Amino acid sequence: MNETPNPVPPAAPGPKKRSKSIYLLPNLFTTAALFAGFYAVIAAINNRFEYAAIAVLVAMVLDGLDGRIARMTNTSSDFGAEYDSMSDMVSFGVAPSLIMYEWSLHNIARQGFGQVGWVVAFLFAACAALRLARFNVQIGSVDKKFFIGLASPAAAAVMVCTVWVFHDTGYTGSQMSSLALVVTIFSALLMVSNFRYYSFKDIGATKRVPFFFLLGLVMVFVITPLDPPKVLFAGFVAYAFSGPAFEAWRWMRKRRKSEAGGLKK
Repeated sequence: MNETPNPVPPAAPGPKKRSKSIYLLPNLFTTAALFAGFYAVIAAINNRFEYAAIAVLVAMVLDGLDGRIARMTNTSSDFGAEYDSMSDMVSFGVAPSLIMYEWSLHNIARQGFGQVGWVVAFLFAACAALRLARFNVQIGSVDKKFFIGLASPAAAAVMVCTVWVFHDTGYTGSQMSSLALVVTIFSALLMVSNFRYYSFKDIGATKRVPFFFLLGLVMVFVITPLDPPKVLFAGFVAYAFSGPAFEAWRWMRKRRKSEAGGLKK
């Protein structure tokens, strides 16, 4: 009598490996972002600070598109992720620090404070590198709804919008060197802080979005053209302060709960 052998159960699927292929479309956007960051440095060296600031903001938009396009077209790869990090370091680390240095921080040496200007500019670039490295190792282990520390594109936007708004209103870099110093240190430290920032990545993940979100988006498109430097500056500064503000709100909420629990006892 023939016995039918027991079927071998299929092996459990292992962790999905990321593709090591190189795809053209998302990497074109990454290259465009890298070009915008490099152009921002050249523009700053030639004292064209408005163009330098706009170039960094363009790089910020392109950086947000390359990842979304890679996910939408299923063309994510290890190469693309590493290339994106290198592009981000130029566009949101090196470029903003050099723009701020060329506009204002180099004047600090003339004011008797030695090499403080370029050291602070380097601090921003170093913190951007640390922020990018920490983000890469935290992928998959933290809540995608929040960033830990201010994202380097947002920190870069705070830097270049500061330059843009004061340059647009007629202030020189030498007049604003103290403010430039504070903004650079503030932005650098927020990147390596543990403050949580809303990432906006869950918006659009489902088919429906709140009506007030659409209304707010319309208002952004209406208000921004009225005075782009001031509107963008106000928006990014508000976002930079949202991390410490959210942490202070959480601390006060925990304190009230602990006090209420103590009163009940």
